[in-house]
Amino acid sequence: MDPAVKSNASNGNGVARGTSNLVLILDYGSQYTHLITRRIRQLSVLSLCVSGTNSLDSIAKLNPSVVILSGGPHSVHSPGAPSFPDGFLEYAEENGVFVLGICYGMQLIVQKLGGVVDVGEKQEYGKMEIVVEGECGLYGAEAAGWHQVVWMSHGDEAVKLPEGFTVVARSLQGSVAAIENRSRRLYGLQYHPEVTHSPQGMETLRHFLLDVCGISADWKMQDVLEEEVKVIKGMVGPDEHVICALSGGVDSTVAATLVHKAIGDRLHCVFVDNGLLRYKERERVMSTFESELHLPVTCVDASEQFLNKLKGVKDPEMKRKIIGHEFICIFDEFAIELEKKLGKKPTFLVQGTLYPDVIESCPPPGSGMTHSHTIKSHHNVGGLPKDMKLKLIEPLKFLFKDEVRKLGRILNVPESFLKRHPFPGPGLAVRVLGDVTEGNALEILRQVDEIFIQSIKEAGLYDSIWQAFAVFLPVQSVGVQGDQRTHSHVVVLRAITSEDGMTADWYYFDHKFLIDVVRKICNNVRGVNRVCQDITSKPPATVEWE
Repeated sequence: MDPAVKSNASNGNGVARGTSNLVLILDYGSQYTHLITRRIRQLSVLSLCVSGTNSLDSIAKLNPSVVILSGGPHSVHSPGAPSFPDGFLEYAEENGVFVLGICYGMQLIVQKLGGVVDVGEKQEYGKMEIVVEGECGLYGAEAAGWHQVVWMSHGDEAVKLPEGFTVVARSLQGSVAAIENRSRRLYGLQYHPEVTHSPQGMETLRHFLLDVCGISADWKMQDVLEEEVKVIKGMVGPDEHVICALSGGVDSTVAATLVHKAIGDRLHCVFVDNGLLRYKERERVMSTFESELHLPVTCVDASEQFLNKLKGVKDPEMKRKIIGHEFICIFDEFAIELEKKLGKKPTFLVQGTLYPDVIESCPPPGSGMTHSHTIKSHHNVGGLPKDMKLKLIEPLKFLFKDEVRKLGRILNVPESFLKRHPFPGPGLAVRVLGDVTEGNALEILRQVDEIFIQSIKEAGLYDSIWQAFAVFLPVQSVGVQGDQRTHSHVVVLRAITSEDGMTADWYYFDHKFLIDVVRKICNNVRGVNRVCQDITSKPPATVEWE
């Protein structure tokens, strides 16, 4: 659990007890659930997201001040529709916990307390106008008569409220848009305040959390740093040693710097060349580690080992699992060598797992799976063997990318390093579709990617883009080069903008920029005669192709 939850006491597992000032989101499968988490953190309030079907005991142990029930794709009438645990509403009332239901979450509250939810006569999707009907807690005493545009996404609607509830806003079509029972601290919104399509949504969340619930907006990265250092010191004994897997990216670098601050020279970093790195990545990264970060790093060349294991493998999930397993094998070997040097075994392995990694690797309730629909496994959360000898330290596990960068600045990690675009743990293995060892696919991809990234930097666009990279497709196309017919490879260029990697839009390049890049690629990379651009946002696509 999140060691960043501050309080007066702890249960010994990094989970704070007492007055947590925590907003807990119960996830029922909405594509917007992570946005609720993000928006609340933007208010300087700590928020965490867990499965909506978690046990009452696990919810109570987190000791939230506010619980938000997310939206979801289900109907409350569907067989097996996910719900909060029995006794949850009674627990909230007895402990003074405020509850806000959003969309499906509001309908759950209505149904469970004896109200009626039915299929709406007029389904409401997209931008809709609502009007506040009177003085209320959700919008404030002066809000009566206010109109605002919100984002609706529902087929069912509340047609009869439970006893004690009041309708405080309706759509212009007459449907219930917001409800509350102030004496029981229960509130509901039929729309999504967390999306940008609800322009006043952020203010509604701010008013609800700070003014209605009395939450303090005092969650800061400095607090996270101090708490993480304390937790790491408590986790790692005074004579124990830790291995850190450095990838050269922002996440593992910040994680290593944080752990180094906590335990000093008992941290031993290793950088693995797995044969799946970008153009001259090994040389560039090692130089930065030594000259700017001053971290003692051992470089292990395991490219042959990885590529041999990946030979003939085309399934992306299998590639991720193999890569994750080989990393752990190398770390185990490194630990053995370190033991010979130190006279004792290292105990822990540091990884730069982020919150989006955790969310995307767990499925949503009601999907028929044990957790959310697995979009993809990440090698740092989905490929670890059960018999792994090293215990994990994941100090960034509950932070988003922009929060990791803020933490890095406090730790004085060089700005040039913090601004690096994200790079997937499995490396180019998920950017060469199919068998990564076939032909010279990796070398072609490295050259194309280098031309693309350098062109972006030369155009002054690098810091405006969240992530940019090239993809090698396992197809060939007919072309004409040098007056000769060719049958060569196809590559794809992808560049996106995003706040946290959970949602993304494709970056709109100037037409001339694209013309120049394509010309450079086709003229300088032998074996490529066609370049495409990926203009798909997330959702429906993920950032990476595999």
